[in-house]
Amino acid sequence: MDPKEDLAFLIIIVKPFRVDPLLRALSPFRVESLTITPVRGYGRQKGHLELYRGREYAISFIPKVKIEITAPRSEVQDIFQAVETAARTGRIGDGKVFTLGVDYAEDI
Repeated sequence: MDPKEDLAFLIIIVKPFRVDPLLRALSPFRVESLTITPVRGYGRQKGHLELYRGREYAISFIPKVKIEITAPRSEVQDIFQAVETAARTGRIGDGKVFTLGVDYAEDI
């Protein structure tokens, strides 16, 4: 890591079918590292009901994908816009983006 480069750590949580468009949207940026993890959880929607073989089932934790990246802090606003454009479907539960500062990072 270049010690002069101010990095941000972004946590992006999206619906699984939006991962490929999101990765394409991130390609123009200087993403230093990227990790993808399948996760389950809920936000405002608090789960939903599904019908299977005539019976209703409460689905409390919705499958999502968590993408963690580090990128230059100077690109964060543009990355936010790219993520929003790539991941938004207009329905509740599209996802979230969180950002944190990086104090120190070193390859091991």
